[in-house]
Amino acid sequence: MIENDYRNEIRFCGSGGQGIIMAAIVLAEAAGVYDGKYVCQTQSYGPEARGGTCKADVVISSKEIDYPKASRPTLLVAMNQASCDKYFLDLNPKGLLIVDTTYVKKVPTGRVAALPFTRIARQETGNTMAANMVALGAFGHLYKNVTAKSLEDALMARVPKGTEEVNLLALRAGMDAAKHLDLCALPQLVREEEV
Repeated sequence: MIENDYRNEIRFCGSGGQGIIMAAIVLAEAAGVYDGKYVCQTQSYGPEARGGTCKADVVISSKEIDYPKASRPTLLVAMNQASCDKYFLDLNPKGLLIVDTTYVKKVPTGRVAALPFTRIARQETGNTMAANMVALGAFGHLYKNVTAKSLEDALMARVPKGTEEVNLLALRAGMDAAKHLDLCALPQLVREEEV
């Protein structure tokens, strides 16, 4: 049925070294491999690689994907201020911005879910490098087209050996943190077909 068709464009952005691409790959595999959705994942780095701006896009759809890139993301996860500033203008006007308030201090919209991903990673795992999985967990709680189990399964299959437990702990900490957001205050997400 037409009302069940959707195409969601998601962008993760931050600086090289924050695990932006890993978060997008885990999401793409959760949606495609474990939840059976159509999915496409792309990425780009700034010329600096580590420390420079990077982005990773995931398109999740109920039908075959004819264009693999996110042109107007309905969800934008920003892990630092520079990336938020750079990519915010691409966000669909009815989309949702999700930010790490540890590093994003100026939020350009009221359509935002704000949590301190890096601080949560430090407190819950002792490792700020797990902030990407905290962000993915929070995203997963807010985005209902991918299941928590699929995110966990994809994470366990994808992250480097020896880091599975820390990353799983971070993912679950992000999910738990997002449960405390006032979901009534967050805007309803718009699917591309409705724009």
